[in-house]
Amino acid sequence: MDKFLTLWNSTSIPHFESGQIIMMIVGCILLYLAIVRKFEPLLLIPIGFGALLTNIPLAGFSEVGGLLHYIYYIGIDTGVFPLLIFMGVGAMTDFGALIANPRMLLLGAAAQFGIFATLFGAILLNGIPGFEFTLQDASAIAIIGGADGPTAIFLASKLAPELLGAIAVAAYSYMALVPIIQPPIMNALTSPEERKIQMGQLREVSKKEKILFPLAVLGATLIFLPSASPLVGMFCFGNLLKECGVVDRLSNTAQNELINIVTIFLGLGVGSKLSAESFLNVETLGILALGAVAFSIGTAAGVLMAKLMNKLSKENINPLVGAAGVSAVPMAARVVNKVGLENNPHNFLLMHAMGPNVAGVLGSAVAAGILLALVG
Repeated sequence: MDKFLTLWNSTSIPHFESGQIIMMIVGCILLYLAIVRKFEPLLLIPIGFGALLTNIPLAGFSEVGGLLHYIYYIGIDTGVFPLLIFMGVGAMTDFGALIANPRMLLLGAAAQFGIFATLFGAILLNGIPGFEFTLQDASAIAIIGGADGPTAIFLASKLAPELLGAIAVAAYSYMALVPIIQPPIMNALTSPEERKIQMGQLREVSKKEKILFPLAVLGATLIFLPSASPLVGMFCFGNLLKECGVVDRLSNTAQNELINIVTIFLGLGVGSKLSAESFLNVETLGILALGAVAFSIGTAAGVLMAKLMNKLSKENINPLVGAAGVSAVPMAARVVNKVGLENNPHNFLLMHAMGPNVAGVLGSAVAAGILLALVG
């Protein structure tokens, strides 16, 4: 009998707690959304599986000496993995649309309004029993409004590592829900006539301009906001690899093998933070709610800025492109194009929307730099 009890206690079954079971169900839900619904599968599959692993009793995956512990410590706690992801994203980004129409930078900037509005919202939640967000916590939560997963993870790892799991899940969940969240906001803030507006063809951008652009962006960042240079610098480096045309092997590696490997480890590392004690609390619900508010405000601010620019500009600007100012690349731009075609079958807005879309990536990185400089 004693041997049987010893054998029974050596299994994980008698050691399961209710919170661990709930978090394993959450992990399975993330896997379902990724595999069946195809919501951000590249990140949600590793995150969901990481949640399963970290909640197995006695396995020790997330404890000192465990695999997930070292993945998190080496890549996320240090901020290395998000920076490498930014390099890969930079290598896959074409700045041509933004260079051809630099005014789209204003739309990328306007969409970041959701970040700073949510910062105050997180602080106001402290008036409700159960919420105790510090200024650092509020800043990390607010960055969800930028719809940029790597930036959210980078800032959370610096300012609020204990909230990293909830922030990362919220950020990638709302990025995946772009096709559901954005169209109602876009339709509510624009008239049918505005949604039918056709924009003129963009000018052709030279190779020289594309090479100089990332160098100019990096130079401006170093001068005016050095705290944002880690994110912006790696993004610009990846883009330079792509545009210079002489290091195709490095560019292809950054776009494919390297970013794929880092994505696996980044997801597993984030999943390791989805433990019951850090996720199952009222603050997590607050983070999820604030993330939705931040994303919605960012979308609305971009659309309203585009409406204003259309009224003041001599050239037509379809207000829908403002919704692409959030940095969910390229999904937000595709949603803009889809809504535009629904209202006008001859209205192709994809390339025009890519301008504010890539501007949003830079905008979220700059916003993270500002928050890091102010409260870090």
